[in-house]
Amino acid sequence: MEIYDSEEEQVAALKAWWKENKNSVIIGAVLGVTLITGWNYWQEQKIKQAEQASALYGELLNFVSKDQKDSAEKVSEQIVKEHGSTSYANYATLMQAKLKVAAGDLEGAKKILEAQMKKGDKTLQNVARIELVRLMLATKEYEKGLQLIAEVDPASTKNFAASYEELTGDLYVALDRLGEARTAYQNAIREGASSPLVQFKLDDITAPETVQNPAS
Repeated sequence: MEIYDSEEEQVAALKAWWKENKNSVIIGAVLGVTLITGWNYWQEQKIKQAEQASALYGELLNFVSKDQKDSAEKVSEQIVKEHGSTSYANYATLMQAKLKVAAGDLEGAKKILEAQMKKGDKTLQNVARIELVRLMLATKEYEKGLQLIAEVDPASTKNFAASYEELTGDLYVALDRLGEARTAYQNAIREGASSPLVQFKLDDITAPETVQNPAS
């Protein structure tokens, strides 16, 4: 550190430093304020957008509960268009697929779900895939359904393993491959399938033991 003999020398040195560095100091201060202001504005807009998307999603659920399909579809489209960066847009997309199914437009629903499988978080991707497989089952595209399940990454499907195994069983039953169906249902139960329906499906395709009547 430089030592000055008098206060006048310190003042003179400070003035010289300021003359040499004032532009960079001012620019740095301005940038700092701008960055902070910009960040705060972005955060406020993000919160505002999320609040708006949440309100619209509430309207969507209300229309769906009242079976007002046209209004529900319009609101879901609005959410996707205006709030595409929020998770509500992904949920609204899944709701669009549900509305398509209710209207009998299974092919339209499939297209929506196929697109959703490629975006959003892993949970929503799995939900979209499972719903798409169910549509494949409904439209008798059994092999395609099995292929969709075979393509999943086991590391990202841990919480959905039981659902995938149950669907695999359903597809095998439809293909009359009952041995593979039994294995799939057993796997679903092992993975924690909570619905008693899985056990019922397994029992339904399990051959009863042959009872030998004693000779008279």
